[in-house]
Amino acid sequence: MSELQGENISDKIARLKCCVIIPTYNNENTLRRVIDGVLLLTNNVIIVNDGCTDSTPEILKEYPQTTQIHFPENKGKGIGLQEGFKKALELGYEYAVTIDSDGQHYPDDIPVFVEELEKEPNALIIGARTMTGDSVPKSSSFGHKFSNFWYWAETGVKLTDTQSGFRLYPIKVMKDIKFYTSKFEFEIENIVRPSWRGVVVKNIPIKVLYDPDERVSHFRKYHDFGRITILNIWLLVIAFLYIKPRDYFRKLSRKGFKRFFKEDFLHSSDSPMKIALSVVLGVFFGIAPFWGFQTLIVVSLSVLFKLNKVISFAASNVSIAPMIPVIVIASIKVGSWIFDTDTSIDLDNFVHNLKLLTNVKEYLVGSFVLAAIASLSLGTLTFGILKIARRNNG
Repeated sequence: MSELQGENISDKIARLKCCVIIPTYNNENTLRRVIDGVLLLTNNVIIVNDGCTDSTPEILKEYPQTTQIHFPENKGKGIGLQEGFKKALELGYEYAVTIDSDGQHYPDDIPVFVEELEKEPNALIIGARTMTGDSVPKSSSFGHKFSNFWYWAETGVKLTDTQSGFRLYPIKVMKDIKFYTSKFEFEIENIVRPSWRGVVVKNIPIKVLYDPDERVSHFRKYHDFGRITILNIWLLVIAFLYIKPRDYFRKLSRKGFKRFFKEDFLHSSDSPMKIALSVVLGVFFGIAPFWGFQTLIVVSLSVLFKLNKVISFAASNVSIAPMIPVIVIASIKVGSWIFDTDTSIDLDNFVHNLKLLTNVKEYLVGSFVLAAIASLSLGTLTFGILKIARRNNG
C-alpha cells in the first residue's frame, strides 16, 4: 500500500512527524528485509543496534541514510526502545512506529497504523496478530492469552494482543512518563502506565509470519517470563491500591455525591440485588479489620463476583478517617458485649490513651460482627429503596 486517501504515504508520515524505530539484536538473517521494506515507505528510520555480535554492524553500514544508535554491549530491548524514543524526540518526531527485526512483521502494514493514527490522534496502537495458525508456537499462544489477562486486570481494558512489538507510540504524549524496566517486560510497562495516564490503547489487525527456519527469538523462557510475572504482580498491586481508587475518587468528585447517587445507584443498569450486594461487600470490608487492604480486597472480589466495582468501592469508604474512631470503639463495645467484659473506652479518651490495645480480642470479634450487621442492614435498605424507586419510575 503506497498511498492513503490520495496522499503519498512517505509524505503523510513526514507530515505527521512520525518515524520508524527498529531495535535489533543478532537478527542478521532478516534485518535487511525489514529495513528495505521500511525504506520503501519512509526515510524517517532509527535503528538501534543493541550490542549485536553477528554481522549486524556490517549490514548497517549499507544504510547510511538511516539514523543509527550503537550500544557496545547488549542492554535489553527496553533500553533500546527508550533510547530510540529519546532520539526520535530530539529529531522532532511526535510519533514512532516500532517494528521487530526478526521478520515476523510486514513493513507494508505501517500505512494501516498511520491511517488509524489519523482517526484517533495520540492513541497507542498495537498490531494484533493472528495466533491460531499451525506455525504459531504453542508457548507463544499461551503467553499471548496470559499477557492479555494481566493487562485487563491492571487497566480494565480488553485487548486481543498485548505482546506484539509492532506498535505506534505517541511519544510526545508519553515523554513525561517514568518507566522502570529495561528488557522484554518494558513492552508491558509501556502500555500499562500510559493507559493509567488516560492514553487510549487499542489494537488493529496485522499480518504475521512465523518462519522457524529464519526467525531468531532472544526471549528466555524462564528468566524473562519470571521477570514479566513479577512486573505484572507489582503493576496489579499499584492498580488496586492506587490507580483504581484514584479513578473512583475522580469519578465521584466529577459527578458529586448527588449525581453519583442518582446515576450509579438509582439509574444503574444493574439489578437492585446486584447493587445491594455491592453495598454489602463494600461496607463489610470497610468496617472489618483489614486496614490498608480494603480497596485491594473489595475491588478484587467485585471483579470475581461480577459486582459493581464503583459502588463497592464507594461503600467501603465508610471507614474514612473521621469515622475510624467511631468504628473502632463500636467494634470494641460489640466485642465486650459478646465476651461479657467491661471497657471504659469512649470517644473522649480514644486519642489520649492506649487502653484499647488491651481489648484486641474484643475489637477483632466485634469488628466482624459489626461489619456483618452494618453491611446486611445497609444492603437491605439499599435493595428496598431501589425497588421502590424503580417501581415508582416504572
